Amino acid sequence: KMEFTFYEAAQAVGAQNDYRQWDDFALGEVEFDSRKIKVGDVFVPLAGERDGHEFIAAAIANGAGATLWQEDQTEEAPSIAHLVVADTLIALQQLAQAYLRKKQVKVVAITGSNGKTTTKDMTAAVIATHYMVYKTQGNYNNHIGLPYTILHMPQKTEVLVLEMGMDHAGEIAVLAEIAHPDIAAITMIGESHIEHLGSREAIAAAKLELTGFLKKDGCLVIPDDEPLLDQQLTSFQQTVYRVGFTSQAQLQAVHLHSKAAETRFSIVQFPDHTFLVPVLGKYNVSNALIAIQIGLCLAIPIEKIQQGLANVQLTQNRSQWLTAANGAELLSDVYNANPTAMALVLDTFSAIPTAERKLAVLADMLDLGEYTEKYHVAMAEHLSPDKIQEVWLYGEKMHSLYQCLLSKYSKEKLHYYAIEQKEQLISDLKNSLLPTDKVVLKGSNGLGLSAVVEELQR
Repeated sequence: KMEFTFYEAAQAVGAQNDYRQWDDFALGEVEFDSRKIKVGDVFVPLAGERDGHEFIAAAIANGAGATLWQEDQTEEAPSIAHLVVADTLIALQQLAQAYLRKKQVKVVAITGSNGKTTTKDMTAAVIATHYMVYKTQGNYNNHIGLPYTILHMPQKTEVLVLEMGMDHAGEIAVLAEIAHPDIAAITMIGESHIEHLGSREAIAAAKLELTGFLKKDGCLVIPDDEPLLDQQLTSFQQTVYRVGFTSQAQLQAVHLHSKAAETRFSIVQFPDHTFLVPVLGKYNVSNALIAIQIGLCLAIPIEKIQQGLANVQLTQNRSQWLTAANGAELLSDVYNANPTAMALVLDTFSAIPTAERKLAVLADMLDLGEYTEKYHVAMAEHLSPDKIQEVWLYGEKMHSLYQCLLSKYSKEKLHYYAIEQKEQLISDLKNSLLPTDKVVLKGSNGLGLSAVVEELQR
């Protein structure tokens, strides 16, 4: 339950009706899905494919104690306690902002083109060794999911870790204004959403909207190799920590050793400690460095930080090792894809030592606009027959990469499938797969490579 009353909620959203006609009472949870309503909960009707106001009767039947009501509704307001507002979505955001102020928790905000969720999971695992922590669940990282996360934090929460996603300029600013973070982190500037934003410079500027509402004594954690961020931080007042692999970094990682499902590394600034993360690849060390620096900003002892990282439980679908039905090892990273992330995964996979065969199954990367062909063709630099012996490409945008790879790979080691040929891809892949193979699968979520992964496991 929230520690918030009906009257407090009314003041937070600037209710336009006489809400004092009802006695004040403690609120339950806040829900925008009427099916989740329990006795005493608050229903927030949002505009979706159907208008949420159509579900108020269902919410009341499930025991809703109160509801929001948008003033432009032609129907008559319900008889239960309700608050009339100009816009129910903005009211949800105002409610979250007021609740955060009341609870006085420390807020850590994480954004970036790639690695947000992994960094969020690592950061929360580090913080959990020392504080009561709550984090964004699943991908609830947008203008609805973020306020929902805030309103659902357990009463004893001391630190809240919020993931912030975006597609367009201005969206991070909205989230940052709700959250007013104490600590902010940007994982990387990739090419995601370049279709909407036009350039990597514009993407960097959009991510940096996060800093517009950073507390005066707050700190910002960024990678040490993002010149686009440095250019835009010249007049920045708060403390900036740079982490990464160069000597300019406040935390510099060295001596990286990857095995199939873990990476060990050292940090120059902590020579007596070795760090371990249960995931593969240099890019995950970058994510871990951000989590470590956030832990240090919160005065968590380095031994506890070490322990938190080693035990992190990562959200499903992001870089996980699975086993195919015939015993082949699958590195599944099918939740999303942008060029930087795909290149990193291919480089990491290429570096895994094995005497056996390695295969890459790659699907289209979406949202790249006019850069689509350029970025797909660029993947050829990260594929070579001596490191990854066979390549399977799926989707219309991958055709340009297929053309490009014909000069590198023999016809029998290079396979291309159009969008409607997924069943054929699955069938051919199953027939070709050896129990000793290692396979990496990477593509945008919209291409549904997860179905290929599932079929290989059957």
